[in-house]
Amino acid sequence: MAERVDINPMGSLTGAVRAPGDKSISHRALLLSALADGVSTITGLSAGHDVRGTAIIISQLGATIDSTHEGILEIRGAGEHLGPSKSFLDCGNSGTTIRLVMGICAGIPGHHRLFGDPSLSRRPMDRVAVPLRLMGANVGGQGLSCTPPIEIEGSRLTGINYLLPVASAQVKSAILLAGLLADGSTTVREAIPTRIHTEEMLLAAGVDIEIHADTAETQVTVRPSRPRPSKWVIPADPSQAAFFVVAGLLGSQSAVHCTGIYPGPHRSGFLDVLDRMGASITRDSDADGLLSVLATSSALQGTEIAASEIPSLDEVPILAIAAAAADGTTRFADVGELRVKESDRLMETVTLVKGLGASARVEGDDLIIEGLGSPKAFARVTSDAHGDHRMAMSAAIAGAVGGGASIHGFESVATSYPGFLDTLRSLG
Repeated sequence: MAERVDINPMGSLTGAVRAPGDKSISHRALLLSALADGVSTITGLSAGHDVRGTAIIISQLGATIDSTHEGILEIRGAGEHLGPSKSFLDCGNSGTTIRLVMGICAGIPGHHRLFGDPSLSRRPMDRVAVPLRLMGANVGGQGLSCTPPIEIEGSRLTGINYLLPVASAQVKSAILLAGLLADGSTTVREAIPTRIHTEEMLLAAGVDIEIHADTAETQVTVRPSRPRPSKWVIPADPSQAAFFVVAGLLGSQSAVHCTGIYPGPHRSGFLDVLDRMGASITRDSDADGLLSVLATSSALQGTEIAASEIPSLDEVPILAIAAAAADGTTRFADVGELRVKESDRLMETVTLVKGLGASARVEGDDLIIEGLGSPKAFARVTSDAHGDHRMAMSAAIAGAVGGGASIHGFESVATSYPGFLDTLRSLG
């Protein structure tokens, strides 16, 4: 994929889109298949570089991967025979990969070495290292925040009862995966609910898991057990579909139909936000229970957005484009965690919105955007993605519905959505 991409204004955007297989679910399907004893299959796996990196890592740890002529992956898990690799485990740009793999490696006896690209090497891993150390693993990294490269001495672990200090599905998942390999019960408690892919998939794979939720907190407990071999079918990624939902809302006389989307409640919050902004969105379920969304041209209004509505914050950059096109003020509250994503996504979002001609500022951990009232007011923007796929794709949508865009660093999109430009062209 080219390092620089120029996007011309597209006017009307119409057509149907099925986003790639969900990235979060794809990572977990690979890891649970590796932990199982026997053959699992995966249909619809994400083709992004991040997920490919996870596939290579489970092969290094002892799983075997084959592809059928239908494009279905067959994974022969190594179960108790997983072992350390003689080579470094390359996690690329993927925070999900490194954090979840840390959880698994902590319970595999032997020495494990994990590293990533320059962007990943700036991201804090102490939030995973601390609970894993409490479970008995020896985890080392760089500096107080334990940035990569990471070294882990895997050992027999002991279960813990742990309250997440920061809302993070990745950290929760790392602890739960380690708990499968630990003695006794492992409980993760969270005051702010996060994505539940790991819990859903552990249940489907037959492990010993209990989930309790009330108004105060959610508790997830696992006990030592192995996932059984499973047939995983990966639905479309809501976070990737979000780009084209917003494109349908902001394009002139546009109608974009996004199909086959994972319907979970912790992934559809961006749709609720857009509904509140006045978006014309129709939601339906298909025969498989997956979400279908039709987005048509809409005049949007500013709103207040709580971080708890979009727990991963992945949709903030593209929602910021919607806010820049809206009439009035939009405030994203408590989104400081954006500072430690693939880039300083908080400040990069401010820079992108300002490049479009709208007003954006940060107050503490809040992002405030004063909209222009219409995407037709967007200036042609020159943007540098700084290795962040979501910033590159957000700039592309802004350019398509507005005055165009020149985007440097667009090759970062290959980490999650290699076919993004082809999908965008198909709507024009």
